[in-house]
Amino acid sequence: MKTVNIVEIPADFRYKKVYLKGKPVHDNFDSFTARHPRMDVGRRAKIFAPFDALRGFSAAILAEQGKAEQKEREKEKPHGGEPCGVYKD
Repeated sequence: MKTVNIVEIPADFRYKKVYLKGKPVHDNFDSFTARHPRMDVGRRAKIFAPFDALRGFSAAILAEQGKAEQKEREKEKPHGGEPCGVYKD
């Protein structure tokens, strides 16, 4: 059996009565559920997709990726991309 640590609520806690009531439980046929149907996961994902929690992070990743690709292109060129003189006329 799992034991839960109980934290004592201060006597002057403003919302003590509401907190002690606990989380509301709704069945599929009550008036609240009829007015507020559950949102499907696809629609919920669409709503929160534009949210960028780390502003500028994706731009920084793209910049680093560009630098890495540039280094790879420089490695592929013989002699750092300068003409080697072997094929001079």
